[in-house]
Amino acid sequence: MLDKSPFSTISTLLDERVEGRSLPAGLYTREDVFQADMDVFFRKHWIYVGPECDVPEPGDATVIDIAGSSLIMLRDDDGEVRVFHNVCRHRGARILDAGTTVVSKLVCPYHQWTYELTGELAYAPHMGKDFDKTCNSLKPVNFRNIGGLIHVCLSDDPPADIAALEAVGRERLLPYDLKNTRVAHQTDLIENGNWKLTMENNRECYHCSANHPELCVSFIDLDFGFDPESLAPEDRETAARHEAMYAAKTAEWEAQGHPSAAIEQLTNCATNFRTQRLIISGAGESQTPDATAAVSKLLGIGRKDLGDMHLWGHNSWHHFMGDHIITAMVIPLGPDKTLLRMKWLVHKDAVEGVDYDFDKLTSVWIATNEQDGSLVERSHAGVSDPAYVPGMYSPFTETQLNWFAGWYVDRMRAHGY
Repeated sequence: MLDKSPFSTISTLLDERVEGRSLPAGLYTREDVFQADMDVFFRKHWIYVGPECDVPEPGDATVIDIAGSSLIMLRDDDGEVRVFHNVCRHRGARILDAGTTVVSKLVCPYHQWTYELTGELAYAPHMGKDFDKTCNSLKPVNFRNIGGLIHVCLSDDPPADIAALEAVGRERLLPYDLKNTRVAHQTDLIENGNWKLTMENNRECYHCSANHPELCVSFIDLDFGFDPESLAPEDRETAARHEAMYAAKTAEWEAQGHPSAAIEQLTNCATNFRTQRLIISGAGESQTPDATAAVSKLLGIGRKDLGDMHLWGHNSWHHFMGDHIITAMVIPLGPDKTLLRMKWLVHKDAVEGVDYDFDKLTSVWIATNEQDGSLVERSHAGVSDPAYVPGMYSPFTETQLNWFAGWYVDRMRAHGY
């Protein structure tokens, strides 16, 4: 079957999507679809852009480039996080360069227009006595600080259902005290594939046992679905015992005041997210080579027996453990290029070489990301092949992918495609 997507409208491609199957090739590969994706999913929906601890002190600022926009996230003199467009109100020059910095005021290098950290224009030389500085403040960006995770929406009409994520996130992330963490390490990995393939790959673990030996030390493959008919009788018994253990452990955590059951807002919504407290395999403490804690100085309430609080959105995924946090942001760069930015957060007072070993902290997810990058590249090459036809998702291990594809089509339709 030949792929007719080069000659189809985006609407036709959306019509061609079949329930239970992957998307038509053009929805992964075409430039016009990529531009539509950027408009719909990265300008009109809430997106994760980084942790609050990226700007730990007043005057700290960092620049995030996403969806054609450059954003300044900073902490003002009163200790409040703010997000502005990185565009001078004079003639549009960039105010800050990429990366992190410390500032007392925001000064445009071009003509020295100067802004307070609250965004007000403080100084604009040679503009005349009738010039009104109050009309030329930096343009703010809609944002929400959800338990220490900063989400923004570039639209003036952001989806209201972010409220569900706020309510869940603030409660579930409270024990980890993200405000008192710091970034111990960051990696920027370019994956040679479409951003939806990156997200699909993260939303299933069908591939994990064959591709992620490091991660599978702490992950439990039964948690991610299985076909009971394919299991031997003894394996079915093992699965049943595991499910009973999970139910008991979830009930125990919740009785202690730590919400743990799965919460899913994945269909019939704008803001797509899922969260659940997962049991960590083996030693049960952290996602490290031996599943023991990497950091002796624990986060927040100081417990390393609360498993892995997992949270994902449509451009992010996170794992919260007692000793450290993994936070990942997906930034599309083109139809076939995606930036995966991952950060490892530890207690703000934790010292490398004293409180933790760097390799133990980072090696599992560095290896996992490299492995996933190769899989995404392999997938993109396949969907770009004329022989590709949308394949059937496993009803046992890829249900989340089916929901993601349906949500994607629904949101494109909601925005006129």
